[in-house]
Order: sequence, then C-alpha cells, then structure tokens
Amino acid sequence: MKRLAFLLVVVLIGTTVAMAQNRGGQRQFNPEEMAKRQTEQFKTELKLNDTQAEKMEKVLQKSYKEMSTLREEMRAEEDRTKMREKMTEWRTNQQKEIKKILTDEQFVKYEKLMEERRANRRGGPGGGRQ
Repeated sequence: MKRLAFLLVVVLIGTTVAMAQNRGGQRQFNPEEMAKRQTEQFKTELKLNDTQAEKMEKVLQKSYKEMSTLREEMRAEEDRTKMREKMTEWRTNQQKEIKKILTDEQFVKYEKLMEERRANRRGGPGGGRQ
C-alpha cells in the first residue's frame, strides 16, 4: 500500500513537471511569428486593408525585435524604475508608428482593444472574464 501511494506521488510530480516545462516551451518569444499573428488579428478586428496590414506587420516586427532586445537588457538590469521607463518609451514609440498606419476610427478601436487585453492580463488565468 505504501509503495502504491509512493508511486502515485512520483507519477503526479512527474506529470506536473512535464506540463510546466511544456507550457514554458509555448511561451517562446518569436518576433516574426508574433507580428504575423497580431497583424492577422488586427486585419480582422480593425478591418485593415492590404496596404495597412503590410505596414502594420513591418512595424510590429521591428517593435517586437526591439522588445526582445529590451528583455535581454532587463535581465541584467537591477533598477526597476529604469526598466519601466524603457518599456514606456518603447510602447509610446510603437503607438506613434501604429497611429500613422490606422485611420482615426481604427486607432480608437485599437486603443480600446489594447486596453481590454491589458485588463484581461491583469485578471490572471482566464483573463478576468466571467
């Protein structure tokens, strides 16, 4: 009976570790894939035309590559305030570039969409939706 309980605990721990590693693998940050995926979503949600979608993908690729570089720099950075400032600057620059591509109406929708995504992220697993 003790052996069975011990075996069950080992299997449970092994499964948990395997699932945690697998989940981490899905979260790899690939700027090109992320830009392509985001552009497709924006094309649908913001009704982008082909020219806008092409420009958006280029801006997002550049922006996500910058983000990747920032993430590397931040791993060594101790000063959280400095990190926050860099991220704010990055986000502001990204917004300016995106605003040049979108119409005023599309940009309003874009901002609303981004705010909803931020709110969902803050909600934790399940995104805070009910």
